[in-house]
Amino acid sequence: MRRLDDLLAEGVTGTHVLLRADLNVPLDNSTGEALITDDGRIRASLPTIRKLTEAGARVVVAAHLGRPKGRPDPAYSLAPVSERLGELLGQPVAMAADVVGESARNTVQRLADGQAAMLENIRFDPRETSKDDDERARLADELAALAQAYVDDAFGAVHRKHASVYDVAQRLPQYAGRLVLREVEVLRRLVEDPERPYVVVLGGSKVSDKLGVIEALLPAVDRLLIGGGMCFTFLAAKGYEVGGSLLEQDQVETCRRLLTDAGDRIVLPVDIACAESLVADTQVTVVAADAIPAGLKGLDIGPQSVRLFTEALDGARTVFWNGPMGVFELAPFAGGTKGVGKAVAAVEGLSVVGGGDSAAAVRTLGLGDSAYGHISTGGGASLEYLEGKTLPGLAVLGD
Repeated sequence: MRRLDDLLAEGVTGTHVLLRADLNVPLDNSTGEALITDDGRIRASLPTIRKLTEAGARVVVAAHLGRPKGRPDPAYSLAPVSERLGELLGQPVAMAADVVGESARNTVQRLADGQAAMLENIRFDPRETSKDDDERARLADELAALAQAYVDDAFGAVHRKHASVYDVAQRLPQYAGRLVLREVEVLRRLVEDPERPYVVVLGGSKVSDKLGVIEALLPAVDRLLIGGGMCFTFLAAKGYEVGGSLLEQDQVETCRRLLTDAGDRIVLPVDIACAESLVADTQVTVVAADAIPAGLKGLDIGPQSVRLFTEALDGARTVFWNGPMGVFELAPFAGGTKGVGKAVAAVEGLSVVGGGDSAAAVRTLGLGDSAYGHISTGGGASLEYLEGKTLPGLAVLGD
């Protein structure tokens, strides 16, 4: 795999470099103006962008935002991202009005050495995510015509076989950016040689979303802690009633098998914070995990479970955490995620937050990025890497 430093060593002054970045930041449109609520992904891309601009490259940033369904949608414009990137870079970032059209070509042509421009949301073009190889190839040809080199720094998208991730890398000299290299370095440690004790904490809504990583990691971990909505399917597998909690009935037998095979290493919540409805001012009732009333929904792990999980994390040398313990966006159900987040941060060894909602929770709850060894920018990509799947965006770089 060729690296960013290899490209820089070759000299990039005056060279147009197409940089695929992951700038899929959360936006708040409630005021009528798109406001970025978490610029973590933009900041994570800065080291690579700065290295290129400082070396005199003419950087063309391609990125996606949300799921605009293959057509322009002002709600998903990258304009506010371009503005914020410019603020962090300390220089304006020109914004094209389209992906590969006249505006994009003109914007790229006007770049001077050391400047950066951003193409409009790559997913405004339906060919980006097309299953048709020829369709993606046509978009990749147009993207490649804008530059002389390609750098992939979008780890959060490397599990996608998309035109700007996979196909264009076959048309230009390709290099891995610093963020991608760091992600692979850390995740490889989790797979190949984790220091023990090795504890994995999984949360989130559905067992089906995490089954692959559970199956892959369970033989390697010393303890697997399970919270979030997915814990209720495991509790049902133990024969407990879960009331109105999220339940994947078709996964109950799978969870029962996992508990039979490795129940001594799987740690489940012992108490649950429940409510009738998911609203901020709801009445919260904490009950034992085996005594959830029929009229209530489990929406967070309880305080005893936080203590249990904290004890299980004590002394760990390697921790991977992916998925919140409850509906952390609402204050009554944030306690589990915040408590477990603090326990993961206290680990003296390597602590890895596996992107997605976990990374959002770290920032939303004020846990502090620097408290963790590594916060991944790619939730789905991280999980698929740990599952041992081939990630197209890495494979094309020669991983």
